[in-house]
Amino acid sequence: MRSALASSLRTRILLLTLAVFVALSVPAYFSFTAIVNATVVRLGTLFAEKQILFDRYRGLGALMQEVKLAETLSRSTAIREWAKNEGNAERWARGLAELEHYRKAFADHSYFFVVDASRNYYFNDAANSFAGRQLSHTLSPDNPRDAWYFKTTALGEGCHLNVDHDDVLAVTKVWINCVIADGDKVVGVLGTGLDLSRFVAEVVDIPQTGVTAMFVDRAGAVQAHRDASLVDFHSITKDLANKKTVFALLDRPEDRAQMRAMLARVTSDEVRVESRFMHMGGREVLVGVGYLDRLGWYNVTLMEVDKVIDRSLFLPLGLLLGAIMAVLAAIIGLVFKRGVLDRLARLEAGISAVRAGEFARAPVDGGQDEIGRLSRGLAAMAEAVGGNTRMLEQMVEERTDELRRLAFRDQLTGIANRRGFAEAYERIGSAGRSRLALLLIDIDAFKAVNDRFGHRAGDMVVAETARRLSGMVRPADACGRWGGDEFILLVNGIGELDPGAVAEAIRVALSSRPIDIGGDRQIAITVSIGASELDAGESLDVAVELADAALYRAKADGRNRVVAFDAESPARLTA
Repeated sequence: MRSALASSLRTRILLLTLAVFVALSVPAYFSFTAIVNATVVRLGTLFAEKQILFDRYRGLGALMQEVKLAETLSRSTAIREWAKNEGNAERWARGLAELEHYRKAFADHSYFFVVDASRNYYFNDAANSFAGRQLSHTLSPDNPRDAWYFKTTALGEGCHLNVDHDDVLAVTKVWINCVIADGDKVVGVLGTGLDLSRFVAEVVDIPQTGVTAMFVDRAGAVQAHRDASLVDFHSITKDLANKKTVFALLDRPEDRAQMRAMLARVTSDEVRVESRFMHMGGREVLVGVGYLDRLGWYNVTLMEVDKVIDRSLFLPLGLLLGAIMAVLAAIIGLVFKRGVLDRLARLEAGISAVRAGEFARAPVDGGQDEIGRLSRGLAAMAEAVGGNTRMLEQMVEERTDELRRLAFRDQLTGIANRRGFAEAYERIGSAGRSRLALLLIDIDAFKAVNDRFGHRAGDMVVAETARRLSGMVRPADACGRWGGDEFILLVNGIGELDPGAVAEAIRVALSSRPIDIGGDRQIAITVSIGASELDAGESLDVAVELADAALYRAKADGRNRVVAFDAESPARLTA
């Protein structure tokens, strides 16, 4: 038994040690994970910002040369003079020659020019397919496919970018639309384009693990993306509600709001690059945003941090920290066993002896630490407990007897309560057969006593009535307080006497003299009694019911009298 207890104690201490180890390991693990995550996020953020700057200058390099050429062409005197007077053959020839000259300089080797007065659209491509017939068609405000022109002119002088698919020419390009104005009047629009597939291949489709780049305009509409289905073609002619925007790619409303705020901040001079984690397509990505001020576009970079930065690189460091913690736990456990567990095992053996009642075998440890003091205290306590145990056992026996008596006695009067009377009733009824009479006694007008003299006086009346009643009871009889101001009396062996006569004698005795309630005050009392002779085997409940019926009749007839239940004629009560 002692070995089992010691083993159990060791197990608990071992479990406690393991629990402490786990308690330290769990926050250490989460702290390490948090540090790793913070490091990964920081590295990812720096990478995203550098990627944004890289994409920014890469995008600018791919488009700015074309934008500058288009801006230079729009300021050409030959072009402006031709736009003012398209019908002049000389101006027409000089302007067309100027366009053809710049066509060879454009990366796409193509151009377009619209004269605002006539809405004539001039175009030539890299293959010079339209030589001699550069006038392709005439724009119409009624043609939805020409809406780009009218919306571009509404933007005012300068160059504007648009991703569009020209149905007439069957080409999809990033168009650079430069508005030519003479004062406040628009005289034409010219520009060139870059093939979208070439632009995507050179700018947004460079393969990088976990990194996706895109370009969006001021409204958030996607202008360039490796996935062509996400590009918002004809963006300049669409209402915002119908555009394919970067906001639609985000899962949560709060992310969409943050994206708008980020676009607004990088547009200002406050920040050049901004990044934030957002949810897109059911996963968390790091979104970086930069602004291409010369183009009016934003370059947006999406980075899946876990794919860019491998967290397994931190595994060796984590394993090293875990091994160090395990070694420390083992050393602490060994020291704890020798200095605590073994001594506690001896102490536990002594406790088992004390538990078995062998108080003299309490162990004594000579150490000056807590365990030593505990063992010496246990020995002193065992000696004291041995003596106190014997004394307590005696006191418990005495108290148990006292409680047993209280359970069957009325505290105010000292006579039997209901439970005590019921026990006496069963005992007398089973002892032998003789004539028995049951009397229910009620103090008349007892409520008036309480109301006039107070409850303390009422208690004194009840107590004195009980004393007088118990003084008339023989050892073979039993009396008790039935409740409130009611008493019950079992008269054993009434012989030839009538129960009513016995009850009358008791009524006279109880009312014979007044009761002293202190302060030179006395109260004269009277009682009403209901009597009933018991039949063989009659239960207490039935006997009480019969006596109570008689008592009720006595009180109804004016109180201070006896009414006996007539056993020969149950329907009749006799006074």
